[in-house]
Amino acid sequence: MTPRGPISESLHTMDAFELSDLDRQRAEAGKLHLEFLRTPALSLGLYVLPAGGVDAQQPHKEEEVYYVVSGRAMVRVDDEDRSVQPGSIIFAPPGLQHRFHSITEDLRLVVFFAPAEGTANAVDKQRR
Repeated sequence: MTPRGPISESLHTMDAFELSDLDRQRAEAGKLHLEFLRTPALSLGLYVLPAGGVDAQQPHKEEEVYYVVSGRAMVRVDDEDRSVQPGSIIFAPPGLQHRFHSITEDLRLVVFFAPAEGTANAVDKQRR
């Protein structure tokens, strides 16, 4: 649920979100990741990893962008490592191993998937 209701799939209205509301919803659900917007071409989520936590995600078929809202850590994409902090933006191409590690401060990330998370196979089939 978003602050205004269920995940929106409308392309004709504006959706606006407050990070504090999303973080509360995520915590109440007991999840690390909360998807809060989904359209066929894009999905957005809030992903939170605690200091010292483990990022157990697996490669996806969708393109993915992370925006670091708060926290500090390292990110590895394929064989490249770099530090991240508030304001960092990371692109992870489809299919590449990627994960956050050495998390020294709770990490809050806004995650963008294109197409929407879990839909790349369906999009590939439509293109054939």
